[in-house]
Amino acid sequence: MSLTHTVPIHVVHRLLRTAQHYGLDMDELLRGTGIAPQLVLNVRARVTTGQLTQIIRRLWRMSDDELFGLGPSQVPRGTTRLLAMALITSRDVRTLLERFDEFVRVLPGVPSATVTFGEAQTTLELDTAGLDDPEHLLTDLMLAIAHRMIGWATGRRIALLSLELPYPEPPYAADHELIFGQLPRYAAGRAALGLDNTLLDAPIIRTEDELIRYLNDSPSGLLSQRDYGSTTADQVRRILERGLRGDWPSSDQVAARLAVSLQHLRRRLREEGTSISEIREQILRDAAIASLVRGEEPVNDLSGRLGFSEPSAFRRAFRRWTGSPPGAYRPAGSADADADADADTDTDADTDTDADTGTGTDSG
Repeated sequence: MSLTHTVPIHVVHRLLRTAQHYGLDMDELLRGTGIAPQLVLNVRARVTTGQLTQIIRRLWRMSDDELFGLGPSQVPRGTTRLLAMALITSRDVRTLLERFDEFVRVLPGVPSATVTFGEAQTTLELDTAGLDDPEHLLTDLMLAIAHRMIGWATGRRIALLSLELPYPEPPYAADHELIFGQLPRYAAGRAALGLDNTLLDAPIIRTEDELIRYLNDSPSGLLSQRDYGSTTADQVRRILERGLRGDWPSSDQVAARLAVSLQHLRRRLREEGTSISEIREQILRDAAIASLVRGEEPVNDLSGRLGFSEPSAFRRAFRRWTGSPPGAYRPAGSADADADADADTDTDADTDTDADTGTGTDSG
């Protein structure tokens, strides 16, 4: 089973404020996405990468600009495709970066980039001075695309040596580590990624046909790709996600897979602000949201599949994770939606106790 990861609602808020900034219709932007109005108002809500893909594609279409109107001038749709086709024939990462540095300087409306090859680190810096980007949306998006495209083109995880952002630390700072696998340095005066020079000789393994399929799915692949993270939490997440297909690994088994002691693993996760049990709950939360948004699985069946002892335990856990009942994520008119809503109402008075998941993973 492929796990659909979810995205915090603040990303949708930033897209909506960007649309509002340019006088675009925010209702049209959300129409048909299945994101209920009450979820937009809930700061703890999350959306699937599929829903976010719909919003971004619609914003591209409404603005008729690949930079959503945030750049110094309009960037016609299709520009990114042409750039990617020119880069995919590169022999290795060094060649790809050299071409990128050269090509973006002559593309109208595209912020210029500077690639600096140092002794141990290569820096990719984006010029954000000409952006009208009050939400810092485009800055984050361009850096994330550059990072993930290199990883996708080489077929490997890319651990960043550094990440610099030109704006002060935002309320959603914790998400940057999840996105990039690296804590940023805020108010750095520039937007830049630092890459280990050992990566420069990595060959580009993707073909033009693969690139076309990847771009046709854009930005879905860029949003859902999660194999770029290099933190301990990312490694634990990849091991625990297998629990959705059967038995959940115990904490001891996770530590053994990573060839460290359980005590050392817990210490490393604490340093990253998380734990094995918290990561497991994030996995359960994302799997639950993905199923509810699809609207094909009754809550009773979903709670059992995720290992909860009873539906009421799942509903309490879901409220604790998202601040909303499961029915709030159901598409309007879907099968069992009304029954779910009634059950959610019945459990409004339930306390936020820990869920009995029966997954067998001891707390981390």
